[in-house]
Amino acid sequence: MMLPTSRRSRTLRRATPAMGLSLPLLLATAPHAVAELGTSQSDFGGVGLMQTPSARMAPLGEISLHYNHVSPYSRYQVSVQPMDWLEAGFRYTSIGNRDYRASGDAERDYLDKGIDFKFRLHQEDRYTPALALGFRDFGGTGLFGSEYLVASKRWNDFDFTLGLGWGYLGAGGGLGNPLSALSGRFDSRRSENPEEAGDFEFGDLFSGDIGVFGGVEYQTPWEPLTLQLEYDGNDYRSEPLDNPQRQRSPFNLGARWRLSDNLALAAGWERGDTAMLGLTLSANLAGASQAKTGDPRPVAVAEPPPRSTDDWQAVSRDLQANAGMRVHRITRRDDELVVEAEATRYRSLLVSEGRANRILNNHTADDIDTYRYRWQSAGMGLRDDVHDRHAFRRAAASAAYDQQYHYGLYASALTQPDDSAPDGERLYTDDLAGFDWQLAPGLNQNIGGPDGFLYQLYAKLDANYRTDANGWFSGQLALNLFDNLDRYDYIADSKLPRVRTHIGDYLDQTSLGIYNLQYTRTARLGENWYGMAYAGLLEMMYAGGGGEVLYRPFDSPVAFGVDLNWVKQRDFDQRFGLRDYSTWTGHATAYIETGVEDVLAQVSVGRYLAGDLGVTFDLSRQFDSGVRVGAWSTFTDAGDDYGEGSFDKGFYVSIPFDAFFDTSSRSATTIAWQPLTRDGGARLARRYTLYGLTQDREMGHYWQDYDRVWDEP
Repeated sequence: MMLPTSRRSRTLRRATPAMGLSLPLLLATAPHAVAELGTSQSDFGGVGLMQTPSARMAPLGEISLHYNHVSPYSRYQVSVQPMDWLEAGFRYTSIGNRDYRASGDAERDYLDKGIDFKFRLHQEDRYTPALALGFRDFGGTGLFGSEYLVASKRWNDFDFTLGLGWGYLGAGGGLGNPLSALSGRFDSRRSENPEEAGDFEFGDLFSGDIGVFGGVEYQTPWEPLTLQLEYDGNDYRSEPLDNPQRQRSPFNLGARWRLSDNLALAAGWERGDTAMLGLTLSANLAGASQAKTGDPRPVAVAEPPPRSTDDWQAVSRDLQANAGMRVHRITRRDDELVVEAEATRYRSLLVSEGRANRILNNHTADDIDTYRYRWQSAGMGLRDDVHDRHAFRRAAASAAYDQQYHYGLYASALTQPDDSAPDGERLYTDDLAGFDWQLAPGLNQNIGGPDGFLYQLYAKLDANYRTDANGWFSGQLALNLFDNLDRYDYIADSKLPRVRTHIGDYLDQTSLGIYNLQYTRTARLGENWYGMAYAGLLEMMYAGGGGEVLYRPFDSPVAFGVDLNWVKQRDFDQRFGLRDYSTWTGHATAYIETGVEDVLAQVSVGRYLAGDLGVTFDLSRQFDSGVRVGAWSTFTDAGDDYGEGSFDKGFYVSIPFDAFFDTSSRSATTIAWQPLTRDGGARLARRYTLYGLTQDREMGHYWQDYDRVWDEP
C-alpha cells in the first residue's frame, strides 16, 4: 500500500516543473454542467463574446483549456471558476510576427503572459442585467492590459452585452474618462513596459480614455450552435510592440459549435478581414463524481451474529480489502473492540467505518457493544470514531432505525486518540512493515521561456519500504521516453544563486534519473503536536535533510507548522553527485480554514532556496468532489535581483482520482501553472508535509457522508 499522502501535501510539489499527464483525460471524462447561452470562452479565454468579455460567469467549478488563433496572435488559456462570483485565468500569447525579446532569435515567437480576473457585482434578475468588473492582463508587461465594467441581459434566445473598457479594450473609443474629475492620474495611461514584466502597476488602473464594446449572442434552433455579433472597442492601429493591424470593420462575426459536453469549436471573421479559430476543452470539477462500480460490495450484516472468530488475521485482510483499512492493532477492552488502522481506499472515513461495522459484526460475539476506530497516519494517532454496534445493526435491518443511529453518531465520542497501545486483550498486531511499488507515466515541462514549451514524457517507478509504523524509505526513479529538450538553449538572467533556472539542464542531461530517495520518520509529540524528520535525495534538484513540527488541534480551523532544512544542490544527471551550492531554508506556516466557501488560507514566512527572505500567500478552495483549486504568490527581499516577474505567482488544481474513476481512491494528482521559472521565492519541494499527513484531524464532510454508509456500488 502507498503511504497516506494527501491532496494538500501534493500541492506543495508545485515548486518543481513536474506535473501529471492526466488533466486532458480527466477533463474529457468529467461530467459537465449544461452550457447556457452566453457562457462561451472568448478569444482571450474567460466567458465572453470574441475579443470582448461579458458579465456572465461559467458554472461553479468549471475549468476550461482554451486555444485561439487570430493572426498574428495565438493564445493558450486556462480559465477556472473557483467561486460563483469570481473567474480567474492564466494565458500565454504567442505573437507570430515578433521575435522573443530576451533571445533575439527570429525563429522564436514573442511570448507574453497574462493573468485575468473578473468579479460579479450583481446577478441578473427579471429587470436588471448581470454586472461584472474585470481586469485583463493584470500585472506583467501590460501589452493587453485592460479594466472593464460590463453588463449582460438575457432576452429569450438572445444575450446582450454592453461594456466600458480602459486600456486595450477601449483604445478605439476616445471617450473622456469621468474619473479624471477625481484625480489627474486618470488622465493618461502609460504604454506597455516589457522591461517590468510581472509588476502590478496599480497607478494605471482605470486610467486613460474609455471605449465602448458590446454585442449579442443568439441561440439557434439547433442547440449545439450559437452565433455572435460583436462591436470591438479596440484600436488595432496602436497594437503593442509597434505592431499595427489593419481593421476594416469594428464588427466581428462568430459562431460556437459544441461538439460534446466537454468540447467546443469556435470560428469567426474579425477586423473585417481576419479569420478566427478556437478550441475549448472544459469540465465541471465541483460536481465531478463517478459511480463506484469497481469497489467491492459491502458485506451483508448477519443477524444474529455468529460466535466470535479466532482468525483475526483473516478479519484484518477483510478490513483491508473491503473497508480500505490497513490494520495496526485490534484490541478487546471489556465490551469495546478497538481497531487501530490507516485509511487506504476511501476518502470518507465514515464510509470505511460503515463497511468495517458490517465485517466486525459478522465476526464478533453479541457481547461486544461498541466499535472504536482509532485512525492513524504514518504511525501518528489522529482521532477516535465510536460506533454503537447494536444501533448500527438495527439501522441496517430497518430504515425506521436510521435516524436513531445517525443521531447516536453525533452523541458518540469523537476524541483525541492515545498513541499508547490500548489496555485489554490483544487480538491482532501488525508492525506495518513491508514493500510496495507503482509504475505510472509522468510529464516534466517548462513553459514561458524563449525556447517555447519544453516537455519530457517519462515512466516513473515509485517504491516504498516501510520499516515500521512510523518510518519508511521512499524512492522515485524516472526513465525518459520522449522529449523535445534539444530545443533547450536559453537560461534566464539572474543575480541570485541559480537555484531553479538550471531546470533545463536537469531535464536534458539524463535519460534515467533519481527524483527522490529518502528516509522519513514521524512521531506524535503531544496531544496536538506532530513531528517529522527526513534525509536523502529530497527532490530532483536538492539533497539534504530536515524536519518539521506541526501544531494541529483536533477539528480546529487553524494549524501552525515550522520546517527547517539544510540542502545541497544535486548534479544535473540526477544521480548521487552534488554541486557546490548549499543553503539553509525553512518556513513558519499558518493554515487557516476560513469558513468562507471552503477556502483554505496558507501564509508561510521564511528563507527561500536562494537565501532571500519573504512570505508566500496561498488561497485554495476545495469542492465537494474533492477537487482543490488554488493560487499562490511569493514576495521576497530580492528586489531588483529577482529579475523578470519581481515576485513568484501561479495557480494549481489538485484532482482526486476518486472523482473520475469507478473505484475509490485517496490518491490525487496536482497540476500547476507558473508563468516564469525564476530563482527568487523558490521553495524546496518536500515530498511529504505534516499538514497533508494529518488531514483526517479535521471532520471535513464526515456527517454529510452519512448516507453513503448504506450505498451499494
